[in-house]
Amino acid sequence: MWRHIASNALTFLVVLIFLAGGVILWGQTQYTAEGPLDEQICLRVQPGATMRGVSRQLEAQNAVTNATIFRIGVDYADKTALLKAGSWLIPENASMAEISDIITRGGASTCGTEVVYRIGVTRQLVEVRELDPATNRYVTLAEFSPAEEEAPEEFVRVRAQGDTRYRVAIAEGVTSWQIVEGLKMADVLTGDLNEVPPEGSLAPDSYEVRAGDAREALITRMRNAQDAYLAAAWEGRAPDLPLANPYEALILASIIEKETGVASERGQVASVFTNRLRRGMRLQTDPTVIYGITGGEGVLGRGIRQSELRAATPYNTYVIEGLPPTPIANPGRASIEAAVNPLETDYIFFVAASLNPADGHLFAETLEEHNANVALYRALERERDANQ
Repeated sequence: MWRHIASNALTFLVVLIFLAGGVILWGQTQYTAEGPLDEQICLRVQPGATMRGVSRQLEAQNAVTNATIFRIGVDYADKTALLKAGSWLIPENASMAEISDIITRGGASTCGTEVVYRIGVTRQLVEVRELDPATNRYVTLAEFSPAEEEAPEEFVRVRAQGDTRYRVAIAEGVTSWQIVEGLKMADVLTGDLNEVPPEGSLAPDSYEVRAGDAREALITRMRNAQDAYLAAAWEGRAPDLPLANPYEALILASIIEKETGVASERGQVASVFTNRLRRGMRLQTDPTVIYGITGGEGVLGRGIRQSELRAATPYNTYVIEGLPPTPIANPGRASIEAAVNPLETDYIFFVAASLNPADGHLFAETLEEHNANVALYRALERERDANQ
């Protein structure tokens, strides 16, 4: 009898082991299988949250099929203690294993609310926006000019959240003075800026920052980035450029940046100035004259006077030969690339194609063609003035 009981017990134990193995295998399959999400979501993990609470959030949002299996899988992978606070974008059909990696690897939040400090040529703007997971596009919640308006409640609310992301966006063509003034208004940053960096030395781009980052550290990032862009572009420059060194390329790039906001015609604008330099012609470009008047501190806000066009200043390219002594703004990568690899054309003139800057320019090889283009533009000006 005892032999019969022992035999039955052994059989029962084998069955239990077999069943346990099957359950484990099933659990592993569930953990690594494609998840049930039919569209991506933004999962917000609050500071101090636990994996148990997060697993329930995921189950409630239909991101995982079973919260318990998720917790067991995370624990088995030894990731339970690695949960990171933040807002995390969970892709559609993400497996439990993929989700556990997303919420434990750390770094900046990948969705949720973002505050962008925009430093532009004419104004500074603070934008509060939120990623819509369904469209993967940001939706603007609020925006204001810190120099002119009080911060809205939406801004105050998101600044108090621990998982809000911050970004400083520098527009192409801003001056170093404008960047410094804009960074002073970025209340998420700390520290003083005691001097204005050399003109052209800062790379326009979008920089992710953290609350409490030093302004000076961000300036260093911008300078390092611009140094790298310029060095790489100069290394790959076209042969026989009328430029002596990378700094002259930076000066020319800044003029190209200020002359056109139309990306597709940067190469043509660059070719005009390159051809003029090769022929010993004066550049005759208004943005350099304006920089000589303002010193890069804001916009002129009026037309250039005839006396200013005749004045012999280092930046008046209607009077001086060659390039001005320094850049007149901080050019972006595309303008730097255009300066060192201009299109091959015979153009030596250009004028605005219409009263809308987005329409670009009309280019000409001869003075006769250019005068005809100028006449078309003057006619548009007269028509506008007559209708006002």
